[in-house]
Amino acid sequence: MTASTIHNRDDLIKYLHRAMVLEHATIPPYLTAYYSIHPTTNSDAAHIIRVVAVEEMLHLTLAANVLNAIGGTPDLSRRGFVPSYPTYLPDGECDFTVDLRPFSPEAVETFCKIERPGKAPRDSSRLVPASDSHRPTPVSSPTDESLRFYSIGEFYAEIIEGLEKVADREPDLFQGDPTRQVGPEYFYSGGGAVIPVTDLDSARQALQFIADQGEGLDAGIYGEDGELAHYYRFRQLQLGHYYQVGDHPDEPSGPPLNISWNDVYQVKVSARLADYPAGSELARAARDFNADYGVFLALLTKAFNGQPSLLQDAIWHMFRLRDGINRLVRNPLPGSDGLHAAPTFEIPTAVGHDPGASRTAGEVAQAVTG
Repeated sequence: MTASTIHNRDDLIKYLHRAMVLEHATIPPYLTAYYSIHPTTNSDAAHIIRVVAVEEMLHLTLAANVLNAIGGTPDLSRRGFVPSYPTYLPDGECDFTVDLRPFSPEAVETFCKIERPGKAPRDSSRLVPASDSHRPTPVSSPTDESLRFYSIGEFYAEIIEGLEKVADREPDLFQGDPTRQVGPEYFYSGGGAVIPVTDLDSARQALQFIADQGEGLDAGIYGEDGELAHYYRFRQLQLGHYYQVGDHPDEPSGPPLNISWNDVYQVKVSARLADYPAGSELARAARDFNADYGVFLALLTKAFNGQPSLLQDAIWHMFRLRDGINRLVRNPLPGSDGLHAAPTFEIPTAVGHDPGASRTAGEVAQAVTG
């Protein structure tokens, strides 16, 4: 059996930072696919993607609550928090990469891989060597980069086990300032409410909720709250029908979903700023969007560091980003064989940490504090 990779508070902090990177890394792909859909079309798919994106925000908040509870400091504006797409999840070697794609069968296939359930056949196979490449390994251990997890669900199982072990050794593990906790009064989605974390039981509850609602560890198609796990929501798009209670995982028997793969802006996959003609309006729009996304991350950082009321502003801001995305996805990108422009999510360097970096950093500070 592979030895535990979590031995103390510092190890837990590393894991929870990685959990926040992991949860956030899914949001840009979901937003790109969501906003690539032509207005008034594909309402079933748009609703599924939008709801999952909001619930990823819930997961991000829960991970921040656990991190704060043990005395860590969430920071979503530090260098490297937003990956460079295409990317592995979150930054380790794995069997698939995540691109920024338009809504398409390929995008949905990636979403299913991101959210796939998958419990290791036995506890001893939770962690596997990086060289064991035939095993699906979407998440690596932040305390031993030579080891990879069998699934994202197992990644959270490792954190829960580590919390239990460290809490037993360190009675003061949950020493964080309780005023930094985000409670349900600040954020609620149809898929669940935020859980304030003050002790081992609430930390375990928060992390288990993430695993069950997202990738699923043991919960099956439906979680304890009766909600479909994210993986099965996306499987509905592949199988063409909604699930009903009692369905076999591969045979949803509910109403059909109406999907039109052609009613989509065919944006360039994983576009980069370098793809935009220098000095063009599209280049300006791409940079402005990235700066605006930096505002979103700065709002979240402040919300998770003692100003929880800002979380509502951040959620609103995430979907306010549609104006900037629409300026990109609805316009052809010159020299790309008819493909459209797309957001690149290349966030200005060290937003909020380097006041002289650029105009965008100043705009971020003004937007967050004004």
